[in-house]
Amino acid sequence: MRDELEKVKTGGSGAETVAVVYEPELTLGLPRGETVGTAMNALAHSAEALYVEGRNAGGDAEALAGANLIARWLPGTVARPDDLEARTGLLRGAMHAGKALGLTGLALAHALAQALGRALRTSARRDERAHAAANGFNELVVPGAVEQLGQALGSDHPLTRVQELAGLGGFERLRDFDVPERELPLVAADTAARAGAAANPRPVSSDDALSLLRSIW
Repeated sequence: MRDELEKVKTGGSGAETVAVVYEPELTLGLPRGETVGTAMNALAHSAEALYVEGRNAGGDAEALAGANLIARWLPGTVARPDDLEARTGLLRGAMHAGKALGLTGLALAHALAQALGRALRTSARRDERAHAAANGFNELVVPGAVEQLGQALGSDHPLTRVQELAGLGGFERLRDFDVPERELPLVAADTAARAGAAANPRPVSSDDALSLLRSIW
């Protein structure tokens, strides 16, 4: 259940997933922005699962499977929006990423995106550059996890690859989506106070969050 005003999900706490159902045909008409944005959000689930405080072996396996499938099928989905095989592969990747999230939890990237969404009423899919920025911020303390992500993405430069995939949806800078620079300090303070920031492998201050936000503004 989603609260459209606050841009947050509500309800469902404590639920135990016993099955995942996805229907690729329902996504055939999904516009490019939504296709790439939701895929990148799923990819962020995979990335964060590899280094979040609640990391575990099961989450690693799901995260790597999800990242690999998303990187493999997203370009083809964008190039051929009606390609059912590509849509199926992309959804399967998102499913694995979702399972990784359920086994581990969220970290800094989602704290940034959630704070942006709450304060500025922006769509979370527009904040995908925050994920690459957060991965770069964490690479200093979890280089092995970022390297694993790169292997799953098929790239020696995982942060660049994440930016390339985000670029398929036209995601560039926060300013392109009318995010006012004057609001960034408030967003940074909200980010640092969120649970995702607390579960991040590298401590996150308001100044850290502000620096990251300005790097993608």
